[in-house]
Amino acid sequence: MEERREGKNKKGKFIAFEGIDGSGKSTQIGLLAERLKKEGICCYTTMEPTNAPVGSLIRQVLTGRIRMDNKAIAGLFVADRLDHLLNEVDGIAAKVGEGMTVLTDRYYFSSYAYHSVDMPMEWVVKANEQSSLILRPTVNLFIDVDPDVALERIARNRFHQELFEKRSRLVEVRENYKKAFALLAGEEKCAVIDGNQSKEAVADGIWEAVRGYFGR
Repeated sequence: MEERREGKNKKGKFIAFEGIDGSGKSTQIGLLAERLKKEGICCYTTMEPTNAPVGSLIRQVLTGRIRMDNKAIAGLFVADRLDHLLNEVDGIAAKVGEGMTVLTDRYYFSSYAYHSVDMPMEWVVKANEQSSLILRPTVNLFIDVDPDVALERIARNRFHQELFEKRSRLVEVRENYKKAFALLAGEEKCAVIDGNQSKEAVADGIWEAVRGYFGR
């Protein structure tokens, strides 16, 4: 992970990458980080679930090593997100406040999309309210991929399938993303990128969506 503060007393940019599993978020975060570096803007890359204690527990649930009700899983994500923001070692709220650019693979829109399959979206939004008050993304980038394309990518690149990686659920999650963006259109900045293209074309679309925030 690379990091550089962009200037004292100047708040950094916070970009959240969103999408269904298999949408290519981690690849695109790496490509954007490289592009920003070429522009003289180094950044800190991170992800959710985190590698902290709560995030590690979530990963065990997602891979099937621990069984847990989906409502309880939603609560774990809320806790992991707050720790992601506020922990004393590498909390991202402080990094952004000090002027650092932070790119995250998933943030609270992932909870809105995935967990509202099992409970009302309004409940999920309310449960994550503290995170939105602490740190709202400069922009949420939604890499929109057809579920069949996403599942093909998952099959090529992973040895096991995680809890939420089933076609019927991915279809519903994709629709929930769209509902969440519509619900919060007055509060959140969001950009939709066609993720069915080549990774280079997707990267170009992402750059066009974010370059203005860096004065490029």
